[in-house]
Amino acid sequence: MIPYPHFKPYIVKIGPLEFRWYGLMYVLGFVTSYLLFQYQVKHGKRKIENLTHQVVENLYFWAILALVLGARIGYVIFYNLPYYLQNPLKIFAVWEGGMSFHGGLIGVVIAGVLFCRKYKLDFWRITDMFVPTAPPGLFFGRMGNFINGELFGRPSNLPWAMVFPEGGNVPRHPSELYEGFLEGIVLFTVLWIIKDRIKTRGLVLAIFLVLYGLFRFLVEFTRQPDPQLGYVLGPFTMGQILSSVMMLAGVLLGLWRLAAERKAVRAGA
Repeated sequence: MIPYPHFKPYIVKIGPLEFRWYGLMYVLGFVTSYLLFQYQVKHGKRKIENLTHQVVENLYFWAILALVLGARIGYVIFYNLPYYLQNPLKIFAVWEGGMSFHGGLIGVVIAGVLFCRKYKLDFWRITDMFVPTAPPGLFFGRMGNFINGELFGRPSNLPWAMVFPEGGNVPRHPSELYEGFLEGIVLFTVLWIIKDRIKTRGLVLAIFLVLYGLFRFLVEFTRQPDPQLGYVLGPFTMGQILSSVMMLAGVLLGLWRLAAERKAVRAGA
């Protein structure tokens, strides 16, 4: 067993104000994504007309707002709807925790479609550039979960199991670290390598959906189910159900984009 490195949830505390690690992780994720996107704008092989510096800044404003709103609404709907129906004002109490990646993803996709229509941009080209920048944010987010001692794993007797402050006197999987490694480091490496090699527009997004869904589905077997939900369908958690839908959506999207690309090539031949 490895001792859990106890952290204070905040970096600096000034009176009632607390600057928390989790908030810093969000900022690091957004900044890293923005810098990687700008790098592609300047040095990438794909050049997109109308993608000025101001447009990129507007894109990130939309994306950040959609991510936060989507993640919160997704958590309310997917993970604790009965509670929030009885306590609607608690929906706005984001400082109490409760964000859903799948909800955030839906929010960003919707915002991306609307943004590209407004600015007359190719949605698929934008996603091909934007999607590979997302995994670092996922990595930082999971590190924030680990620092907060939340979303920990199920009981384990493995040598690297840890006793989390809120997990009882039982060694558990550090599932946040598993997710940070797979969803952050591995996924980023794969997407960054293939992003310029794939010619089919939108296929990078499809691959992201499949791989993230697969990684999340597997890690959920080591992660403690949400206490208010437990297991949703047999031995599966809500995270696994949503990730299964995500994988299916990725497969269908990939097949659709490949078929559309072949059709376009034949029409141009």
